[in-house]
Amino acid sequence: MNKRLHLVLFLFVVCLQVRAQNQVLVFQSDFGTKDGAVAAMKGVAVGLSSDLKIFDLTHEIPPFDIWEAAYRLEQTAEYWPAGTVFVSVVDPGVGSERKSVVLKTKSGHFFVTPDNGTLTLVAETLGIEQVRGIDEAKNRRANSEKSYTFHGRDVYAYTGAALASGKISFEEVGGELPAKIVVLPYERPRMEGGVIRGNIIILDPQYGNIWTNIHQSLVEKLNLSYGDLLKVSIIYHDRIVFDEEVPFSKTFEDVGVGENLAYLNSLLNFSLAINQGNFATAYEIKSGEGWKIQLKPAK
Repeated sequence: MNKRLHLVLFLFVVCLQVRAQNQVLVFQSDFGTKDGAVAAMKGVAVGLSSDLKIFDLTHEIPPFDIWEAAYRLEQTAEYWPAGTVFVSVVDPGVGSERKSVVLKTKSGHFFVTPDNGTLTLVAETLGIEQVRGIDEAKNRRANSEKSYTFHGRDVYAYTGAALASGKISFEEVGGELPAKIVVLPYERPRMEGGVIRGNIIILDPQYGNIWTNIHQSLVEKLNLSYGDLLKVSIIYHDRIVFDEEVPFSKTFEDVGVGENLAYLNSLLNFSLAINQGNFATAYEIKSGEGWKIQLKPAK
């Protein structure tokens, strides 16, 4: 009898673990906050459960910029506890045949989003545990079937809130899909023939500094000392946008005001800046999968 009781209790606990999340729901979008779109999504979530703890990652993703949405998720997710549900809505294909999915990563995080490339970096960094397609016949706001242009409110916010609150389990999101997602192509960091190649993954929006995906561990292979000159080339598709020698610096004050420098940012990734200036504006540089960078010691 005791064994049967223990088994029942064990199965009960397992069911709770499968269904219950940590009640944390994090929203990201390109909606901005000038109108009521973000508040509408939060209203749907609170309508499902007033116990949810709701946070904003950002709603200032540039319009339709799937790459930046992918980066901001990857930049942020690891700092949130396992069980956190992220709802990311940057959806230029809303109403089209793109899939609506929930990704569970090997770290135990959940991402509710259109499968349009938004998951590129978190899938790579945190690993894919399982992908499920959202069953929109069951998991959507009541009486929203005729709405085709605000899936962020009607499908993603609803599904994310239901999952985060434990009203549905991950299995109840919808059918299991192959463990892969739409991937945006970009330049992976690597060293070839003494040249380091990588991607301009994001811009520092406040100061216009250039942040790459080239980590300190790769830069160290060049055996640089502070003050050494680097030959830096930035290519957008096949067009060379920047091709100059830049000093490798420890701090911004290592160069004069208005001068270029290369440095390691707070994530210990290779970066470019103008001391008290805006590198991105000065050289008309942006970020994303098409923006490549190459560096090597200057001769």
